[in-house]
Amino acid sequence: MNRRAPRLTHVDPRGRVRMVDVSGKRPTRRQATASAVVQVGRDVLERLRAGVVAKGDALAAARIAGIAAAKKTSELIPLCHGLSPDHVDVQIELAPPENVRIRATARLVARTGVEMEALVAASVAALTIYDMCKAVRKDIVIGPIRLEEKRGGKSGQWRRAD
Repeated sequence: MNRRAPRLTHVDPRGRVRMVDVSGKRPTRRQATASAVVQVGRDVLERLRAGVVAKGDALAAARIAGIAAAKKTSELIPLCHGLSPDHVDVQIELAPPENVRIRATARLVARTGVEMEALVAASVAALTIYDMCKAVRKDIVIGPIRLEEKRGGKSGQWRRAD
């Protein structure tokens, strides 16, 4: 093993999975933004633009689902700390000719980062778009889902270069 490689924080010295102990860390302001792309096809994009998806307002449902999911991240991801975001914002943009772009930002003051909350918000918003539109098309593609930036904590600020 390369001694210069970062140590995996969720693995103890014996190689067992564990939850990271953050009890000794000082709470700081933290923010993370994640994005997702949903390739829905031209016909679905036009239905979304016109607001004529049979199940209802797919974009509003996706925003609400993303916000709700961020607040439940630790119930979905086993080793995540139970955080209570102070703010979650989910923005959804129609991106012709056939994509929907999602950008989710989560903010809080805590001892650990909020990246997973932002990623879960973007993911669940994307899944909700799929669910609301699957009657029109089954070949909807979700991805990439990725962290765009994070601020706060020991590692400071990070922003995706591309």
